[in-house]
Amino acid sequence: MGKLTLLERRLRIVTGLILAVYIFTHLFNHSLGLLSLEAMETMRKLVTPLWRSWFGGLLIYGSLLTHFAMALMSLYRRSSLRMPGWELAQLMLGLAIIPLLAGHVAATWGSRVLMGYDPNYDFALNAILSSPWLSSKQLVLVIVAWIHVVIGLHFFLRLFKTYRRMAVHLYPIVILTPLLVLFSLIRVGFELGVWTSKSAEPGKSSINSYLGAEPSYLEGTPINVLFHHGVLTTFFLLLAFTLIARLIRVRYQQTHGNVVIRHLNGRELKGSPGQTILEIMRMHSIPHTSLCGGRGRCTTCRVRVGTGASQLHKPSKLEQFALNRIGAAPNVRLACQTRPLHPLQISPLVPADLGIENSLRKGGVSGDEREVVAMFVDLRGSSSISERHLPYDVLFILNQFFLEMTDALVDSEGHYAQFEGDGLLALYGLKRGMKTGCVDALRGAMDMQNRMNQLNEKLSGELEQPLKFGIGIHCGQAIVGTMGPPSSPNLSAIGDCINAAARLESMSKEFSCVLMVSDDVIKQTELDFESFDSQVVSLRGKQQSVLVYALKNPLDIPLIENYPG
Repeated sequence: MGKLTLLERRLRIVTGLILAVYIFTHLFNHSLGLLSLEAMETMRKLVTPLWRSWFGGLLIYGSLLTHFAMALMSLYRRSSLRMPGWELAQLMLGLAIIPLLAGHVAATWGSRVLMGYDPNYDFALNAILSSPWLSSKQLVLVIVAWIHVVIGLHFFLRLFKTYRRMAVHLYPIVILTPLLVLFSLIRVGFELGVWTSKSAEPGKSSINSYLGAEPSYLEGTPINVLFHHGVLTTFFLLLAFTLIARLIRVRYQQTHGNVVIRHLNGRELKGSPGQTILEIMRMHSIPHTSLCGGRGRCTTCRVRVGTGASQLHKPSKLEQFALNRIGAAPNVRLACQTRPLHPLQISPLVPADLGIENSLRKGGVSGDEREVVAMFVDLRGSSSISERHLPYDVLFILNQFFLEMTDALVDSEGHYAQFEGDGLLALYGLKRGMKTGCVDALRGAMDMQNRMNQLNEKLSGELEQPLKFGIGIHCGQAIVGTMGPPSSPNLSAIGDCINAAARLESMSKEFSCVLMVSDDVIKQTELDFESFDSQVVSLRGKQQSVLVYALKNPLDIPLIENYPG
């Protein structure tokens, strides 16, 4: 199902773009009537060989049939017909194109293929413009097809920054294109004299020829009329079959249980198995962002799933591709692609009134709950250093300190998560798991102490007193994900575990030691810390006391030889 959905999306996009190119070149050809009928015919003779070749025919007719099939498939899969106005307009206009186009195709393609006669602009426009019904129908076809193309292109291209910057400059083209075609046909009508004919029944012969009823072309049988009726009959039968099949499927799902979604706003939304989260919210008139219309082309409908996340089906390739683009957490899903079968709890991640620019930007706080090892490192006495040295000298000392600490993190598989004044937050266990992460954190503390000793030796001539620092290490559950300002988000963490590590680092001053590490970390490593000073302490914000170990020198840590390094 995942492969099929991804293939469908690509087919819809590719065939839609092919049809858009065809319609645009067709309308451009029509607009040349502002110059002359001869210009229109010259352009037609240049363009038609491409579309009439076997390759061009395969492109245009294959795209038309495939695009129509995709529309019917999408209509069948809908569990609710509630949708945004633009999406409804695009669907209705797209379906209206075929019945409006059927007569035109029957007269042109049918005459050429079935009867061997190639109708030119003179032939077709005489027939169309001499009849108020046919001219009105063709004008409606132009407007319907053009609006359908414009809506489709807009919601396809709006995800690209270049288009969003230049979109306002394209409005004149959108408005002027059908107007130019209208003025062109009016001018050509006067050039052909179709409105100045003295005939008692103006246009009758031309209309009959256009519809395939002229004996000189058909020699009796109105094949074009039969072809026209055949296209219309097939279209309406397929549409009716799709709607009936959809109705049967929806009724079947409704009679075989329901799904309850608890929304962040407190409401319980009931839906049927097989409906997407987005469809269920639309059915209950809950505003929810979905800038691509639920096609899986953006991630603005994403939600964080709480209770029930483990019972959801795995993301399809289409959904996973979109989620990977933004580095989404495992419990984040696209509302337009997720079809729950069991109760679940959701929290929308994009405000319903947020625009495309903001909704596609990374930033803010987003992540998932997981086990992590937190380490806080802080340089002692930075204020006194600032008092005794010039600003650039202080900057040089701080840069040296952070450079050494960062190198120690890299060597011990730690992640530099956050910079705070003269301290930093590091995370361990993100890739290697909790147990290995605890060992890596202790190894990192040892490397930091070793590098600090070397740095003090290097700066002995610059400093009155050696640099000192404190380290606090704790482990537990935290929210890990992308955080920070939209312009420079980074992978960090928040939660009780992080706060506890910061307080342990602060307490290292009271205990006159370098490293404060919780017993929770030591238990994960299976190392013997009995020889170190231990103390049961109360951390601000935590109800239960914590057993911690105080080490004056991290190099005394008895790391096992075969730790996972």
